[in-house]
Amino acid sequence: MDSGSIAWMLVASAMVLFMTPGLAFFYGGLVRNRNIVSTIMYSFISLGLMSVVWVLWGYTLAFGEGGNSYFGSFENFALNGIDTPDDQIFAIFQMMFAIITPALVVGAFVERIKFSAVLWISGLWLLLVYAPVTHWIWGGGWLAQMGLQDFAGGLVVHLNCGMAALVIAKMLGSRKGFPNDVKPPHSPALVFVGAAMLWVGWFGFNGGSALAADGAAGMAITVTHISAATAALTWMFIEWMSHGKPTLVGIATGTIAGLATITPASGFVGPIGALIIGVLAGVICYKMCGIIKNQWKIDDALDVMAVHGVGGVLGILLTAPLGSAAFGGLGLSEQTVGNQFITQLIGVIAVGLWCLIITWLITLAVKSTIGLRVNDDQETEGLDTSIHGEKGYN
Repeated sequence: MDSGSIAWMLVASAMVLFMTPGLAFFYGGLVRNRNIVSTIMYSFISLGLMSVVWVLWGYTLAFGEGGNSYFGSFENFALNGIDTPDDQIFAIFQMMFAIITPALVVGAFVERIKFSAVLWISGLWLLLVYAPVTHWIWGGGWLAQMGLQDFAGGLVVHLNCGMAALVIAKMLGSRKGFPNDVKPPHSPALVFVGAAMLWVGWFGFNGGSALAADGAAGMAITVTHISAATAALTWMFIEWMSHGKPTLVGIATGTIAGLATITPASGFVGPIGALIIGVLAGVICYKMCGIIKNQWKIDDALDVMAVHGVGGVLGILLTAPLGSAAFGGLGLSEQTVGNQFITQLIGVIAVGLWCLIITWLITLAVKSTIGLRVNDDQETEGLDTSIHGEKGYN
């Protein structure tokens, strides 16, 4: 990398790291006030635990030299051999993705899960689900060889975390009172602060995935912003027309839906594609929130699957047509639009099934050993005091 690209990648890495505290505020504002410390703790522990796991085993499983089409080798255990500036910067940038992806998952099971269960599930999930899928797509694995396009993590990050969220929420069970007596978010202001931090950090998330300070990074940031803004407006107007009032939580959630959906396409589409993605993200992710909770009866507490999982799939599939020059895209695919769509669909099915099965096995193992759920008294009292001995508010 030239010096300008090195500087940009260091800044982008810091911006992606900044997203995890943003996620802590976003999720923290959405829960009841007696669980804000617990919810923020999940993000903070991801900063520590995932960093260590990534250094020791995660990076080498994802990008280890000499691996096969499915897993990296162990040659880069504890970042052994990562000694050039380019390799070091790439490893630290990818570490930030490994930190925030498990942190996204916890939004599905807040307010009722054991802290020890979160630690075990998150650490094992990073190694057995996230790292292999990263190798398949970004590490030269079998999906990369097929020509799958996932610029910044529609499958690696968003479908992965959404599917894991759905599986764990189902196995854990619903919160008390779900679905008829679930309390509203206790702090829309915190939700806004978190969403704003995520919006800014996402420029590093998508723009940094160009791995250079160039026009590709500039376009990725441009379309990221367009999609976020469009989805925010779309969600707000749907909510306004459906319920009579536009809410701050609604427009913030719409923003995140737009950001998640543009992520895989951000290196391939142009402004027109970003507008289309933003509108569809606002409509489809909004509808899926209701379907998952009210029709499927799964207490995905903070809508991880509806916003991230569905958004990631939507963005992956839309990359095929909207990335073509006919829609103002960059035309980077070497396949026809139809063939590229099939490749994208194969990626969705493969990643979705792998994540579902392995997450189920991990969660089953943890449930059978240390257990998943806090007791009724702890859930009623709130996890802040019963688990952590602290209060978010006096």
